[in-house]
Amino acid sequence: MIRIDSLWLAVGPMDMRAGSERLLARVVQVFGSAQAHHGYLFANARATRIRVAGA
Repeated sequence: MIRIDSLWLAVGPMDMRAGSERLLARVVQVFGSAQAHHGYLFANARATRIRVAGA
């Protein structure tokens, strides 16, 4: 089982074609670093899909 202490929701849309490296690069760009045991949620522009990236 993977432990997740916190979930963070991105407020801007993200291209769903982006790979996990690009998603985590966006997290580092916004927050300065990706924290261990945190999940980051990204939605597309129409808010019909969601992706989770974890650190």
